[in-house]
Amino acid sequence: MNTAISEKRAEIVRRMRSGDMTVSNLEVKEAFAIDPHHDPYSVPLQELDPGHPALFQNDSLWKHFERLRDEDPVHLTEESMFGPYWSVTRYEDIMYVDRHHELFSSQQRLGGIALGGVADREDQYALPMFIQEDPPKHDAQRMVVTPMFLPRNLADLEPLIRERAGVILDGLPRNEEFNLVKEVSVELTGQMLATLFDVPQEDRLKLIHWSDTVQNLGDPDYFETPEEGFQILLECLAYFTEYYNERKAQPAKFDLLSMLAHDDATGDMPPQELLGNVLLLIVGGNDTTRNSITGGVLALNQHPDQYEKLLQNPGLIPKMVPEIIRWQSPVAHMARTALADTELRGKQIRKGDRIAMWYISGNRDERAIDNAEHFQIDRVNPRQHTAFGYGIHRCVGNRLAEMQLRVMWEEIIKRFPKLEVVGDPVYLPSSFIHGIRELPVMIRE
Repeated sequence: MNTAISEKRAEIVRRMRSGDMTVSNLEVKEAFAIDPHHDPYSVPLQELDPGHPALFQNDSLWKHFERLRDEDPVHLTEESMFGPYWSVTRYEDIMYVDRHHELFSSQQRLGGIALGGVADREDQYALPMFIQEDPPKHDAQRMVVTPMFLPRNLADLEPLIRERAGVILDGLPRNEEFNLVKEVSVELTGQMLATLFDVPQEDRLKLIHWSDTVQNLGDPDYFETPEEGFQILLECLAYFTEYYNERKAQPAKFDLLSMLAHDDATGDMPPQELLGNVLLLIVGGNDTTRNSITGGVLALNQHPDQYEKLLQNPGLIPKMVPEIIRWQSPVAHMARTALADTELRGKQIRKGDRIAMWYISGNRDERAIDNAEHFQIDRVNPRQHTAFGYGIHRCVGNRLAEMQLRVMWEEIIKRFPKLEVVGDPVYLPSSFIHGIRELPVMIRE
């Protein structure tokens, strides 16, 4: 590599890892530009950087992970826009890291749960949240919102979800192309988020906008610098601070903000921690369901034999739902920081090293999942996947995500012979959220 380019990359990474939010997103993109369609088998193994966002934006990530699973399942990338990091790509090893929180920390101050996180960040851009904590604080704060997602309480939400799904679907155009993400996926998740927080439904798209802002902070098509995007998140803080303080003054109710406001573990959070936990719940409630709805329609169109199987037997929907989530893997990775020197599959990982658990790779690991490279809606054990994580950080809203997806498909099957994909998907340039921005579809009648 050209020495000047290498030095420029090193300087950009130094600034990013120091927490400099004024680094130009375009500068980062250009300095670390790659050909996203290059053959990963044509380059030296040590040069593979599976976390490059361009691979996800161009849906060219799969062969990279296939090679790593086969040849180097615990892989060190020494130079990337995130700095050096380890990739854990096999199902079994992902489970090991996820379950051993005493060895692999989620702490925000150590770098947090996503590649690119800044260690020791204590400035105005720090976003502490319970998923970026270790016990005991993690456990105490997570427990505050857990009752919302218990099966008996989710059952009460199902009629409302079904009603809303029906209204959304009945309002779709016929014999006319539309963007499934905007018209269906975003609508259902936005309405549900507004309900869970008990904020006005007319504000639902604000919640989606703030969720999207989190994912777009590093995208030069949206923001010149991450700092610019963070100013929008401050609008989110102002909005929820007003409701948070209002709920404190009211009797406790059964909504997420009231729960946070009335519990000792979360009732006196400083502004950045309030923003962090609100964004965690917004992104968690939006991205899994939204991208699984979209990804499921895409997968069924790409596998017409499975779509026909569904049309012939709608009773397969409960099995199809976790298969869609496995196939889409809406959270592509979670990162951890080693708390001590340790060994994983013969590799020496040092204290302070960053590790990415690639859920999206574990979900295609043939060693753990039969026919993992095939989309199969009638799997015997469809919940055997890594998409929700394991251990203490397993997704708290996983059953709500599954229920929304199930109800949406039950209502789709009642109405349409097929949701037909009529153009190419537009993917999010992110190696954290495996997202779809646009999916052109049509209902033919």
